[in-house]
Amino acid sequence: MNLDIATLVGLLGGLGIVVAAMVLGGDVGIFVNVPSILIVLGGSLFVVLTKFTLGQFLATGKVAAKAFMFKSVAPEEIIAETVELADAARKGGLLSLEDKEVSTPFMERGIGLLVDGHDPEVVSTLLRKEAALTVARHELGSQIFKALGDVGPAMGMIGTLVGLVQMLSNMSDPKSIGPAMAVALLTTLYGAMLATVIALPIADKLNLRAQEEALNRALIIDGLLAIQAGQNPRVIEQMLRNYLPEKKRVSAE
Repeated sequence: MNLDIATLVGLLGGLGIVVAAMVLGGDVGIFVNVPSILIVLGGSLFVVLTKFTLGQFLATGKVAAKAFMFKSVAPEEIIAETVELADAARKGGLLSLEDKEVSTPFMERGIGLLVDGHDPEVVSTLLRKEAALTVARHELGSQIFKALGDVGPAMGMIGTLVGLVQMLSNMSDPKSIGPAMAVALLTTLYGAMLATVIALPIADKLNLRAQEEALNRALIIDGLLAIQAGQNPRVIEQMLRNYLPEKKRVSAE
């Protein structure tokens, strides 16, 4: 598993900048209000829960970990690995691939289908179905965090309105209006921070992970089907290079 430095640095940096501004502005304690935290964080989680099943919601933590820790193989490595498999299959047949060590369990399952002698249509259907279901699970995690990012600011506004109602109901003491207004605005601040600094960036990173995995699996499927069809390894390599960005494609050549 690899640590995603960009996610960690971005999250800590974003929170750090906001906290630093609070410290430089004076007393940090004025930015802490437990009722406001409960309304924004607790309220947002419960509202998001209504949008999904309990199982989907509880699995969010495991999915979110992919924004920080992930295991990914570069497309260039998959292409090189596929070409080696194509060379081996051309020399010894598909059965020679049975004991080959590969970088991903998905490719290993695909090789198993080839070795078992399944028709290309069956291999394509099974692998594409598995790939689609895996990507859908990852996209679900992104959707949950996006929902949290949408709900957070709204709950912050609700908390602010609650605070304003409480403040306006006690206008007899003018000195309490300022502090009460500050507390009311804190929920808007918490909601904005929850969405902008945490939820939406994680949602975008999970979506990026899903796209990367979808590309790798599509590359693997095309490579395995080409091997099964007995295509020349050099032709397979040239075909799979189309998955690479233009600059990497030229560099590989």
